[in-house]
Amino acid sequence: MLQKEFKHVSYLWNEAKAAELSGDEVSLLVYRSNLLGADLRLTNYGGGNTSCKVSGIDPLTGKPVEVLWIKGSGGDLGTLTHSGLSALFLERLRGLENNYKGLAYEDEMVALFNHCIYDLQSKAPSIDTPLHGFLPFKHIDHLHPDAAIAIAAAKDGERITRELFEGKIGWVPWQKPGFDLGLQLKKCYEQNPTIRGIMLGSHGLFTWGNTAYDCYLNTLEVIEKCASYVEEKIQAQSAIFSGEKLQSLPTIQRQKQAAALAPILRGFCSSATKMVGHFSDDIRVLEFINSNDLEKLAPMGTSCPDHFLRTKISPLVLPLQPAEDLSDTTFIQYKLLPLFEDYRKMYADYYASHKHLNSPAIRDSNPVIILYPGVGMFSFAKDKSTARVASEFYLNAINVMRGAEAISEYTALPKQEAFNIEYWLLEEAKLQRMPAPKSLSGRIALVTGSGGGIGKAIAQKLASEGACIALTDNHAERLAEAQKEFIQLFGKDKVAACLLDVTQIASIQEAIESAVLCFGGVDIIVNNAGLSISKSLEEHTEKDWDLLYSVLVKGQMFVSQEAVHIMRKQSMGGDIINIVSKNALVSGPNNAGYGSAKAAQLHLSRLQAAELGKDKIRVNVVNPDAVIAGSNIWSGGWAEGRAKAYGIRVDELPDFYAKRTLLHEIILPEDIANACFAMVGGLLNKSTGNTINVDGGIAAAFLR
Repeated sequence: MLQKEFKHVSYLWNEAKAAELSGDEVSLLVYRSNLLGADLRLTNYGGGNTSCKVSGIDPLTGKPVEVLWIKGSGGDLGTLTHSGLSALFLERLRGLENNYKGLAYEDEMVALFNHCIYDLQSKAPSIDTPLHGFLPFKHIDHLHPDAAIAIAAAKDGERITRELFEGKIGWVPWQKPGFDLGLQLKKCYEQNPTIRGIMLGSHGLFTWGNTAYDCYLNTLEVIEKCASYVEEKIQAQSAIFSGEKLQSLPTIQRQKQAAALAPILRGFCSSATKMVGHFSDDIRVLEFINSNDLEKLAPMGTSCPDHFLRTKISPLVLPLQPAEDLSDTTFIQYKLLPLFEDYRKMYADYYASHKHLNSPAIRDSNPVIILYPGVGMFSFAKDKSTARVASEFYLNAINVMRGAEAISEYTALPKQEAFNIEYWLLEEAKLQRMPAPKSLSGRIALVTGSGGGIGKAIAQKLASEGACIALTDNHAERLAEAQKEFIQLFGKDKVAACLLDVTQIASIQEAIESAVLCFGGVDIIVNNAGLSISKSLEEHTEKDWDLLYSVLVKGQMFVSQEAVHIMRKQSMGGDIINIVSKNALVSGPNNAGYGSAKAAQLHLSRLQAAELGKDKIRVNVVNPDAVIAGSNIWSGGWAEGRAKAYGIRVDELPDFYAKRTLLHEIILPEDIANACFAMVGGLLNKSTGNTINVDGGIAAAFLR
């Protein structure tokens, strides 16, 4: 009986759940895969492969055949479903050995996988398919656990593997994944038929079993043994990574430094394509970046190809003191520019020195991982999830380096091998198959008053077009509900939320800083927060007046001010959209405070546009009118006040407002959202200081 108690991995097998799937080996494969993917100590996002071999019926002959079911190309074990599997005729796959002409023809074999497809609805087979096909076991796991890769990437990895497992784990030296590596695994097993797994040099681990359960337990046991060994060696060290070179700032100071620097870094990393950032000050990151070994290990790069593909050849280490004064943006940009220029040149030289005649064109030469000793790790990528995953993979690399240095000496992939992985034509083909980015991909938007109504609709529209969204509102419950809804719609990586009172400068600064720490900067500000008070001239109080001007005018002014500070750090321009009102242009009864504050907002917008043009920051206005659906404006007596002013009942307001327009249309929050998107979606990039009325057509509000 294999052990079920583990210290370094999670035993998650549920016998009752597994019993429900008994007899359905493919469903058990999905179940096992999900359990493995749920523990990041076993594998990382998108990494690894699992498979099973089952009996099937040839749909053409009706005869029984053996079918290999395996995680398809580009899938993730933790979220794998049946539709993410690939199914192949096993005999045909193995028969491809007769067509194999050698390492120089590796890529040609991938196209032949399609001639082995059993289930025509299944996913495209991955490059690792032969690695599973040529081993005889019913169930196989191929994972990238940090503890195993620490051994696989150690200078003495083969010896350590042999001694640690007493010959029960085989060893295959580093080789790029492909058909030949599958043959090497087959050879290793045939020469060592009593082994329970195979370590791939600098790469990962293969384990197996004749049932899904046996395979799962075997995998856990092997990884547990690796982790226990590595942990024992780490604990025996006098100092990890040769000891601490400097100390981290306290948590709050680290995050403030990160928020202050992130927009500058984002600007540099976005020289070719707008990037989104992620920040981590995980204790393991700090242990590495504060160490004496940082200077030695960081330039070496990673070992496991899964790590390397997402983190680039090496990180950029910043020569800044943890408590460096970052207040002078121009000086910091001047100080860091040569580092980015040197990194881009290094990457270009790396490409030029290792490219092949048929290599894809050079990609973005900016760093993905940036290390700030004493503060933390930044990662930048085309979207938040990719940036976060890159950060997680570099943390895996740190874990590998820590373990490898403790048990022996860390070794990275040779630069040519690294290049061959990064610019592999099969990887390039995978990149080319990815959907085109949406118009707001790589952009970050903060919308005030986005817990409901117009603000929520605007935020939802921008998110649907690819933007990362910082939701803000002064109502905690509304904000929490909106955040939950947005996460369900767009995923947790696309959404952040922060309470914001636009009348308080400290609250504004906190909200902007929160968005920057989450996403790396901000590109779009929508000043939507508002309220309304409808009273006759003599009924207006000083409190009414101050509140209207504080929320509408002061709020717009100081939210914009803080955002401009970030946009200037990024040096990428930006957009400010001010949600004003038809009332800024048209006079009406019982509206002195609200209407005049809206007029102030409108002219303030013109003044902002005139001043910020030199920074490529565009300021435009959307003027809604009579947006009743979902709007907080209509609570608190406003609807009653407007109905009284027009001599009608409250329930008659929607029809009244629609009939007074030229188009006879009711205006919805989505209409305002569409106008905002029109301003920032790319077709009006040379437009600033403009106003779009979204009011159904009110002649008195025509701009002239």
